[in-house]
Amino acid sequence: MRLEAENLAGERGGETIFSHLSFTIGTGQALVVTGPNGSGKSTLLRIICGLLAPEAGEVKLTEGTQIVPVRAACHYLGHQNAMKPALSVRENLLFWQKFNGGEALDIGAALEAVDLAGVEHLPFGYLSTGQKRRVSIAKLLVSHRPLWIVDEPTAGLDKASEARFAELMREHMRQDGMIIAATHIPLGLDGAISTTGNGLVRSLDMAAFSVEDIA
Repeated sequence: MRLEAENLAGERGGETIFSHLSFTIGTGQALVVTGPNGSGKSTLLRIICGLLAPEAGEVKLTEGTQIVPVRAACHYLGHQNAMKPALSVRENLLFWQKFNGGEALDIGAALEAVDLAGVEHLPFGYLSTGQKRRVSIAKLLVSHRPLWIVDEPTAGLDKASEARFAELMREHMRQDGMIIAATHIPLGLDGAISTTGNGLVRSLDMAAFSVEDIA
């Protein structure tokens, strides 16, 4: 599988914030997107997963000679956790498991993977900020999608949870998944290797594509 972005431009509030942005990642690879606040990291991720239209350029996901819809192949984890506070943890994860399809881990195993075993019955709104984020990470595990697009995924996590998520990402890459992550802190992906031996972590600094720098 191969994801290619070509000559992307993105805008916010009618103003272009980045342009001439291109990259390619393949099976077992990750792209870590960095840059100052307001540089377009979140906008880029939303364009990639199809939530926003690019101002220019295109994003294409292929498997062999077949074009694959990105929305159907990706998990998107944004700043918001996308969970209903009145529903239990289990009910929220069950919804996403059924909505996304491609069942992977069962809910109990996914919660154990983020060190939240035993909270299935609790209302999501009852959890702490860090626990809520970990449940949202568990959403990535209850249904299989080859491409993870995650925006500041470790926001609100303690050091132990950051390390745990880093290992989950490395395991996803070892199983030939792909990751695009926007972050302002290291994610612990150095040295990640896929089962086919082509694991590679690349970085992309949004500041290099700002309209001010290009001008």
